[in-house]
Amino acid sequence: MQSTHQREVRSFGASDIGRFRKVNQDAYLRDDDLGLYVVADGMGGHAAGEVASLEAVDTLYGMIKRGLASMGDKLSSGITEDNARAACRLVEGAVQAATYMVFAMAELDREKSGMGTTISALLVLGNHAVIGQVGDSRVYQVRGGKAVQLTEDHTLIAWELKQGLITPEQAKHSPHKNIITRAVGNRDYVQVDTSLVELHPADRYLLCSDGLHGYLRTEEIAHLCMSDGQSVVENLIHIANARGGKDNITAVLVEVL
Repeated sequence: MQSTHQREVRSFGASDIGRFRKVNQDAYLRDDDLGLYVVADGMGGHAAGEVASLEAVDTLYGMIKRGLASMGDKLSSGITEDNARAACRLVEGAVQAATYMVFAMAELDREKSGMGTTISALLVLGNHAVIGQVGDSRVYQVRGGKAVQLTEDHTLIAWELKQGLITPEQAKHSPHKNIITRAVGNRDYVQVDTSLVELHPADRYLLCSDGLHGYLRTEEIAHLCMSDGQSVVENLIHIANARGGKDNITAVLVEVL
């Protein structure tokens, strides 16, 4: 697994309030120097979702930045099995820190009680990337003209599908569409999914909130991600609005050069 080559990446991002919401409760981060990309979709009344997503992204960024600085020498030799585990622990720990921070803020302000957010994060390290996931925002990989969803939705519908309790057709019309089973901040702890992916030249990674992926079919994503980076994210937001725009819409595109 060891590699000393640092993949070059560049990113593009955009967020839109959509056609019906009064507040944009999505937040995102893209830092090409650090190699960190995050999409967060907040939830909660009185603009609490907006607070949750912004605070979670900010906490995650600070924790990852400090953690990478302390791991510096270990990572300079590339990704080995040992420091791959350490990198996954770093991302998981950063999401847990964000969870505790958002939960504590809600405890101090009862108007924000129950607020939370999804987190989909991609951290580039050498020629690999660590993915961290809580909730139903998503990370897709576009490689060789095909898009693959790399994250699992933490929703009641996804769980019912996995258990074989409902069919994909029933899922489309289920009243449980918006029930999230894991979120950052509505408790003081959350189970974080982490995984490691090898980066290939010309890969593209799309991080997005459900306000976007809810209007897309996986099989059309590769084609939609092929043009100039900034026009990709703007076009994706346009499509989501044209197809309904019922939620906030956020897209971050990461290109491997």
